[in-house]
Amino acid sequence: MKLLHRSLAAIAALAFATAAFAQAWPAKTIKIIVPYPPGGTSDILARALGPGITAALGQPVIIENKPGATGNVGADFVAKSPPDGYTLLLADIGSLAISPSVFTNLPFDPVKDFTPVVMVAYSPHLLVVHPSVPAKDAKELVALAKAKPDSFNFAVSGIGGANHLAGIDFAQRAGLKWTYIPYKGGAQALTDMVGGQANVMFNGMLATYPFVKDGKLKVLAISSAKRFSTAPEIPTVAESGMPGFETGSWQGIVAPAGTAPDIVNKLHSTVMAILGTAELKDRLDKAGAEVRAQSPAEFGTFIRSEKDRWAKVVKESGAKFD
Repeated sequence: MKLLHRSLAAIAALAFATAAFAQAWPAKTIKIIVPYPPGGTSDILARALGPGITAALGQPVIIENKPGATGNVGADFVAKSPPDGYTLLLADIGSLAISPSVFTNLPFDPVKDFTPVVMVAYSPHLLVVHPSVPAKDAKELVALAKAKPDSFNFAVSGIGGANHLAGIDFAQRAGLKWTYIPYKGGAQALTDMVGGQANVMFNGMLATYPFVKDGKLKVLAISSAKRFSTAPEIPTVAESGMPGFETGSWQGIVAPAGTAPDIVNKLHSTVMAILGTAELKDRLDKAGAEVRAQSPAEFGTFIRSEKDRWAKVVKESGAKFD
């Protein structure tokens, strides 16, 4: 009986210590890991959120880029970090939903090794081409690519990533063959697109739309299920001859598995408040991204459903990435 009492006392002491720690959080710098090079969608979002989190929580927020293996290096770093709320991952569809299906030796489990905190934004893909490509829409692009099957280089921001699979899905549906050119991130891929080294790509609207507005790239279609409210003039891929085609990029913050619920909830409410400000909401709207309010539990359910969805797409495509 004494042993039982001691065990219960130890459990109670641990629970009290955990609660006290969570209440004291944050007491030092918070680090948000972006698993891609600077300049891509995830990096843009992290740097937009950082100042607001600092102001709300009273501690510095550092954005650290840890690129490699289509986001898997940075994701693995966070998965193996202490679950104390000081190392977070601004992850995306690639690391959390697609990687499990395209990499056989993934060093982390996107469901078991992370605690979902908050979904940040969804951004549809834009189908863009270099201005020199004489296509005015997706149908004309298909016709050109069929007429000259070896003339199109598709820029891939990461092997096995969302924009790579979007290109594979589009090409399969249209019966096309083009050469996939891999890059270390979306910013590098966009730079080469503007320079003409690659001439077609799908990429997140948030990072790509500014190049379209500046006339450096030409947009042919958008990958959302219906036309986007901030750019209603851009037709969807679905209405351009591919019914049911829908892809996009979404980002969210996750913490290492085992992070205290009080910390998770505090982070969630903090980020949601920032996303709800008129300034950031307007900034995201104009850039082609939308906020999707979800609880941590709902975000976890969404991640699992996306993981299952993309596993089916990868299987049907027959593509191998390892």
